[in-house]
Amino acid sequence: MANTSVDAMGAPLTRSPRGRALRRRGTGGGGLTSLLARRMVTAAPLLLVVSSCNFLLLSLTPGDAARQILGTSGTPEQYEALRRQLGLDLPVYEQYWHWLTRAVSGDFGNSITNGTPVLESVMSRVPVTMSLIVGSLLVSVVVGVGLGVFSAVRGGVIGRAVDALALLGWALPVFWVGSVLVVVFAIKLQWFPALGYVPFTESPQGWARSLVLPVTALSLGSVAAVLKQTRESMLDVLGSEYIRMAAANGVSRTSLIYRHALKNAAIPVVTVLGVQTVGLLGGAVLIENVFSVPGLGSLVVGSALAHDIPTVQAVAVFFTVVVIVVNLSVDLAYGLLNPRVSAA
Repeated sequence: MANTSVDAMGAPLTRSPRGRALRRRGTGGGGLTSLLARRMVTAAPLLLVVSSCNFLLLSLTPGDAARQILGTSGTPEQYEALRRQLGLDLPVYEQYWHWLTRAVSGDFGNSITNGTPVLESVMSRVPVTMSLIVGSLLVSVVVGVGLGVFSAVRGGVIGRAVDALALLGWALPVFWVGSVLVVVFAIKLQWFPALGYVPFTESPQGWARSLVLPVTALSLGSVAAVLKQTRESMLDVLGSEYIRMAAANGVSRTSLIYRHALKNAAIPVVTVLGVQTVGLLGGAVLIENVFSVPGLGSLVVGSALAHDIPTVQAVAVFFTVVVIVVNLSVDLAYGLLNPRVSAA
């Protein structure tokens, strides 16, 4: 458990390792610039490792794009000619180097299967996937934090019921939840569309309706994790001495819960939210295929099956960038929630 001290009001100041590092860097002016610089320095090797490992694993999988394109009707000569044309006859390290030298300049090449510019294909699907992830994150914050605070304050049977719901949310597979939601709310009740996605520019109402079921399925596990962490953190803070002293001094219950306790309980919750946001990227791959949503998840699955390495590489780079941004956001959130975080 992280070491804590107290401020002038008696409120605990968390001294987590990330918090100590953030204090040393600072959160304003030059501190923020230093933090961004550090993240940029670590981002480059991370992107290199992810892209190289991803490229190697894709290259080792059975089959290749030439056979996917020509099918079973091609002759051996046609296969070899197409492999040379696509550069698949080169050693893996040469293929990767050619990809890397273009990618660093923003050129991710063309899709092997359809010839479409990879960057164009990826960017056209980013709004779809981000709609799912941002929607799921909002649901996780509102429902998870709300129920976590409620159960911590009320306790008793309600608290145990919330714990049971959290365990259930963790245990249920995302794809199974998605299938059940389709059967119940799309097929039987016909409240929402079973499959597909409606762009916001085409119909805001249709866009919202097409997201309800996939966002619900995707956010279930995240809601459970945030709920559980919020409840445990709130119970720890509400049982602390400074809360009892504030209550004895006449501070209102609402102020105790939302102004003092929730703020001090928020740092571990933010950590869980960061982890869950990264997990939503993986969950989106499953959900998009269950609901036939044309996002990055369905794109990467189809491209992997077709051995379309440039497309899979571009999606992997995008997901890695999202992870880097999420980690940076978590660091900044620590400073905003408790700017007085100090080193031991």
